[in-house]
Amino acid sequence: MKRAITPTQVERVMRDDDFIVSKTSPKGIITYGNPIFVEFSGYTEEELLGSQHNIIRHPDMPRSAFKLAWDTIAAGKEFFAYVKNMSKDGGYYWVFAHITPDFDANGQILGYTSVRRCPKRPAIEIISSVYASMLAAEKAAGARDAIAAGTDVLLSVLNDKGMSYEELIFAL
Repeated sequence: MKRAITPTQVERVMRDDDFIVSKTSPKGIITYGNPIFVEFSGYTEEELLGSQHNIIRHPDMPRSAFKLAWDTIAAGKEFFAYVKNMSKDGGYYWVFAHITPDFDANGQILGYTSVRRCPKRPAIEIISSVYASMLAAEKAAGARDAIAAGTDVLLSVLNDKGMSYEELIFAL
């Protein structure tokens, strides 16, 4: 149920004690969203349930960032990221996301749980610059090579800092 939405510059800022929680199927279909997720997304619970989680994807986010997220969680690992999301009205909100796979008794992935909390403002300043560079590289490379180009930018940042992805995220 992805809709054509024009992004605005209206930011919704999470409160310090907010936790946005959502669950998805292995294919990213929303199966649960807590009331704060509903509030910040701007959608009703009925609109969210059964929709792809990318219904809240902001166009300022590079595709390569989501590729890294999906590759990590599909491998059964947890993933942390700063993410800019878009509300139904075109506004945006930043989150610090922790995504974990949910397993059945046989170790098969049943879906994913994402808990998002209020991000640190200085971290947003830094990561938004990295994302802008990744996105610019993706656009310059064209659709077919976009993910590789964005990933190359992220790898360059990590090499310059001598850090792994996780070290960078937790250092912000």
